[in-house]
Order: sequence, then C-alpha cells, then structure tokens
Amino acid sequence: MEVSIERDGLTLRGLLEGSNQVHNKRIAILMHGFKGDLGYTEESLLNQVAHRLNAQGLATLRFDFAGCGHSDGRFLDMTVFSEILDGMKIIEYARQRVGAKEIILVGHSQGGVVASMLAAYFRDVITKLVLLAPAATLKDDALIGTCQGTNYDPKHIPATVNVGGFAVGGDYFRTAQLLPIYETAQHFAGPVLMIHGLADTVVDPRASQKYNIMYQNGTIHFIKGASHQLNGDGDQRTQTLQLVADFLV
Repeated sequence: MEVSIERDGLTLRGLLEGSNQVHNKRIAILMHGFKGDLGYTEESLLNQVAHRLNAQGLATLRFDFAGCGHSDGRFLDMTVFSEILDGMKIIEYARQRVGAKEIILVGHSQGGVVASMLAAYFRDVITKLVLLAPAATLKDDALIGTCQGTNYDPKHIPATVNVGGFAVGGDYFRTAQLLPIYETAQHFAGPVLMIHGLADTVVDPRASQKYNIMYQNGTIHFIKGASHQLNGDGDQRTQTLQLVADFLV
C-alpha cells in the first residue's frame, strides 16, 4: 500500500508491503542509494529484496528520499544529513503509525551509510542492520574531489556539480568531507550483515571490510563477480537475496 509522511514541509512517498494490515510488530525499512529510488522496476535490487522478505512473512517499508523518485524536494538539496532526517521520520512512522516493535534497517550504497548511522542513533530501537555495498567511500571521494567519474576542486567546492546528468549541490560535498560515518556507526551493537560485490566499480569493497572490523556483531560476505547492484552474469543476485533472507527471516 502507498504511504506518505511529512518532513519539514516535504512529502516523502513510499510503499508498505508484505502485509494487509496497517499495524505490524516487525518490519524492515529499506533505503536506496545515491541517484536512486525505492525500486519501481522488477529487476531493481530493493524491489527484489522487499518481495523476497515479503514472501517469507516479513513486512517491508521502502521510501524515496526527498528529491528522489516520487517524493517532494529537489535532488540539488540532497545531502547525507537530509537523508538522515528523512530516515528519522520514516522510523518514527514505523513506530507510531505501523506500531512496529522490532525494526530492521536495510541500506544499499549511500542508503547503507544512512542506515548505519541511523542504527547507531536509534540503537535502542533498531534490532538488526543489513548493509549492501555501503558507500562509506563517499567521504574519501569528497576529500579528493571526485564523484562517480566527475571531478571538482575539493578545496573550492562549486555551488553545483553535474554528476551523470544530476545536479548535486555543493552542500552535499562540503558535509560529506567531514561526515563521522564509522565514528557514529560503531555505536550500534546489534547483529549486522554486510554484503559487497568483488566486481563493484562504484564503491571499493574495503568500505564493507572496514565496517566489519569495527562491528562487534557483524557478518560479512564478498560475492565474486557481483557489481554495485549485486548482480552479474551468474547467480550473484540470488546469493544476495538468500543471504538477506537467512539473516532476517
């Protein structure tokens, strides 16, 4: 079912699936990556993760961050901080409107960074965390002035940077340079599953390895031949879905 919440005058739109009830005691919140959306096509990663979990009895809630997909706002105004604020409202929605007592966060790419930080902020609420190719390297990239093949001066950040046809605001890079990603994420002590493709050309698998070293209750899987979207010319996506399902269901 389609759902919407308000965050600072913006409407965030999403999908509550896997249950015909408004109230669910256990739910997984899925968070998409940079330039992405909640997954509107059948082949998209979050769509397949959600439906796999739904098939095994776990309700899912996935949203477009502000400025992405069908949610209000401008992509130009998007930062990791703005997505954290979105995530806080989404978690509040799951607690207050859905009535969830057990909340799981699943984040892909930049959504993994956001999920890892939110799990720490809500360490008394979040029970499990899944990081799919978490893009913690976005901080390192911002420090040297690169973003998915686009270069800029990191010491004199422009008002906007065109990244693959998307106008990204300078505030995104300014805040990314000083993000306390791992410093924050380490405060989550619950079970964590990390999955990263060894053929990922967008985010170096070492980002997940660093998370794994930091977490006291983490499990990591590197999938040979898997891309940033955790697919390839074999069964990489199938492996990913099975690992997530086994961990959560």
